[in-house]
Amino acid sequence: HINVAMLMPTYSLKEIMEFLNQLHANNNRQWFAEHKSEFLHVQQEFNEFVKELISGISTFDPSVTGLTPSDCTYRIYRDVRFSDDKSPYKTHFGAFIAKGGKKSRYMGYYVHISMGGDAYPHCHMIAAGDYCCDAKVLQVVREDILDGEGDFHDIVTRVADSRFVLDRDNSLKRNPKGFPDGAPWSEYLRLKNYCLVYMPDNNFMLSPNPVERIVELLRTAKPFVDYVNRAIEYVRGGGF
Repeated sequence: HINVAMLMPTYSLKEIMEFLNQLHANNNRQWFAEHKSEFLHVQQEFNEFVKELISGISTFDPSVTGLTPSDCTYRIYRDVRFSDDKSPYKTHFGAFIAKGGKKSRYMGYYVHISMGGDAYPHCHMIAAGDYCCDAKVLQVVREDILDGEGDFHDIVTRVADSRFVLDRDNSLKRNPKGFPDGAPWSEYLRLKNYCLVYMPDNNFMLSPNPVERIVELLRTAKPFVDYVNRAIEYVRGGGF
């Protein structure tokens, strides 16, 4: 067992945020090329931060043990092919820590460091779950919720006692096909994303040891992550 509180930070989120603010003001290839060494420095700082997150999360979710930052982090370069915004670089660093890494399609834990704004992508974000569920997984999760006699509601209610809120963006207006109107727990059946979200301010992220605070928050979300991952395992095992 690793005592996260005893770990001394080997990174500076303040330096990362300062660089991202500069990048936001100068989001072009010439500026980035001239400041490439600064980018590489803060990228390494973020990787050290992610190492500590993985270590901390593994104390309550052993499925992430052994992951490296490269398994969980994303490139700074934006794909602008289908976007009206042609800014070449992201102004945040993100890491998705899940069983098998970011491409595994399992539910997991997401941490996003940005400039400290009020809205995505400029806000900081701590999340659990995922934004993109396979249609077969959605079907199984919804069936589990309907048949679970309130077990999913109990999990969401307990997690709500922490800082997380359930992401209800893009929810269906009516129950999905196969789930009659008036079915129990319809508010959860209509979700298209099963994700918990908290957007901390700079005071939270710049506290003496933010990893300790983030890990303890994510610990409360593990039953939620496990609930959906159970459906993923069922689908992958050919049970659907």
